[in-house]
Amino acid sequence: MKRVLIGLLALTAASAVSAQRGVTDNEIVVGGMHDLSGVFSAFSVPAVRAAQQYFDEVNADGGVHGRRIRYIVEDHGYQVPRAMQAANKLVNRDRVFAMLMNMGTPHNLAAFRVMDRQDVPSLFPLALSRQMQEEGDFSRRFVYSSSYYHQVRAALEWMESEKGIERLCIMYIPSDFGEEVHQAGKDVAENSNMTLVAATSHRPDESDFSGTLSRLRSRDCELVILAVAIRPIISVMATARDMGWDDVKFMVSPAGFHSAVAAAPGGVTEGLYGPAAGEDIYSRIEEPAVAEWVEAYRKAHGDRPNTGAALGRTIAEVFVRGLEAAGRDLTVDSLVAALETLDYEDPISGARVVMNADNHEAISGVYVSQVQDGVWNLVEVLEQR
Repeated sequence: MKRVLIGLLALTAASAVSAQRGVTDNEIVVGGMHDLSGVFSAFSVPAVRAAQQYFDEVNADGGVHGRRIRYIVEDHGYQVPRAMQAANKLVNRDRVFAMLMNMGTPHNLAAFRVMDRQDVPSLFPLALSRQMQEEGDFSRRFVYSSSYYHQVRAALEWMESEKGIERLCIMYIPSDFGEEVHQAGKDVAENSNMTLVAATSHRPDESDFSGTLSRLRSRDCELVILAVAIRPIISVMATARDMGWDDVKFMVSPAGFHSAVAAAPGGVTEGLYGPAAGEDIYSRIEEPAVAEWVEAYRKAHGDRPNTGAALGRTIAEVFVRGLEAAGRDLTVDSLVAALETLDYEDPISGARVVMNADNHEAISGVYVSQVQDGVWNLVEVLEQR
């Protein structure tokens, strides 16, 4: 009878583990919808590489509480219909435990409907839409930093105060992301001495900006916000330089704060401003932990890491620390509770990661940097936790 009771207890324990989707005795399965082939692949591809590299290191050391992390990634090419297909596959077929680093604002908003029905948490997506952070049940959602709106608005107010900007122009993608940056500009203009004199909408893959820039120049823009993809940012700056338009300032949103933008050929982005949740890795390259990681990434992938890779590395560590704190009896509830206890300094970004039951934003702060000699250099800390 005693043996039977022990056997029943063991079976019950095993059933409890197997009852949690995406979790077995030796594995944790997580998913990610990414742009591996579209306009924001410069973020997704290195982010996935860096996260997987970190998970490989963790798995080689025995995993987390004896479980290996398996990260299943699907490419949506920055197309919402493909993102929905990816979300359905990952949630309903692969039965992932959580979604990690999903790319794209409209893509995440669409996927939430699938995820919420199956109690699949959204962990640190590569999208910072205010709508994603303020609408719906946020108890199962965690974000990397404050929204595009918040960071752009703070940076614009600083540009008005410190640089005397009065005439503002905006170039944006007509998506949830672009519209949010556009709205931040409009709201600052309505509540300050700044005037929004022009706003232009662009396709994500647009490449010829000569006509637009000529029109904006004729409107005497003093600052142009660029809420477009990585390659178009570089194209805009190169075109402005070719035109000889050198009495204007440009600023990107956090989505444009990328080391590839700073290191653009010919120094065409020199002087560009951008807000972000922290400093760029190459402004911190003298830090031993950063230098060691940069070299490890280079050896593994054949090129130096960029801002997307730094995001992937940081987010992967936040996730692993959450799993460690959750303990062996891993459930969605135990992971959420564990993430809400984290408080440490991230070795790569140098920013403080801290969350609690009332705050699911891993890193709070607004840092304004400027491209100087091909690197984003910090010029002002507007907010810091």
